Amino acid sequence: MEKIKKDHRPLILVTNDDGVQAKGLKALVEAVRPFGDVVVIAPDSGMSGMSHAITVTRPLYLTKVLEEEGLTIFKSSGTPSDCVKLALHEVLGDKPDYLVSGINHGTNSSISMHYSGTVAGAKEGTFNAIPSIAFSLLDHSADADFSHAVNYVRQVFELVLEHGMAEGVCYNVNMPKGEIKGLRVCRQAKGNWIEGFEKRYEPGTGKPYYWMTGSYVNLDTDAEDTDEWTLDHGYAALVPFTIDPTCMETVSRLKSLGVEDRLPVSN
Repeated sequence: MEKIKKDHRPLILVTNDDGVQAKGLKALVEAVRPFGDVVVIAPDSGMSGMSHAITVTRPLYLTKVLEEEGLTIFKSSGTPSDCVKLALHEVLGDKPDYLVSGINHGTNSSISMHYSGTVAGAKEGTFNAIPSIAFSLLDHSADADFSHAVNYVRQVFELVLEHGMAEGVCYNVNMPKGEIKGLRVCRQAKGNWIEGFEKRYEPGTGKPYYWMTGSYVNLDTDAEDTDEWTLDHGYAALVPFTIDPTCMETVSRLKSLGVEDRLPVSN
């Protein structure tokens, strides 16, 4: 495969986890296309909830589905992280200037960001020192209205074009359904999923199987500086997060306790 090399225009890599046919992906391409040449590599089917999974036990397939001036689209049998890896190693002759992932059908706020293939696609870009942003809309409908979201994607992207991003930092942007009052920079809300499994039976065989169910519980209900509060009040939420999960406060605490000196060292 002949690799795509950037010319004088910025090269923007686009991926998602809802699949190459998703309306949100088309909206994201529409939003960023005025800023540069766009290459899309997206899963050939839905990969929601795949987080940062990569494919190591089966082959990966990559197919070009569209090529026109300033836009090339591929579909892959892999996860969002696989798509980014394929882009960097097999498709692009140069590292892209920017990576955007989404627009996801459904929120990736609070703890949900850790399960999200959309966020993972952006994280994979951040791993490779590419300014990367994940975008999600609080509407799970396959025919969701992205018209308001496109405007805010452009504004966030222009912000990054103007000011850049710190290395090792990724942006997770969630937008409410419908009109958006504005943008707030905030933190990830504390919350968790109360999960259960519905037991069902295969027709004919009677073999049991399980379907996950659950509901989100917000543990930061009164905190106005969180993404959940921001979305509930009609604003888009931008949460910057780092890819280094080290808790430096605990590192310092353990060192002050003399943990390194207490534990025996094997010879």
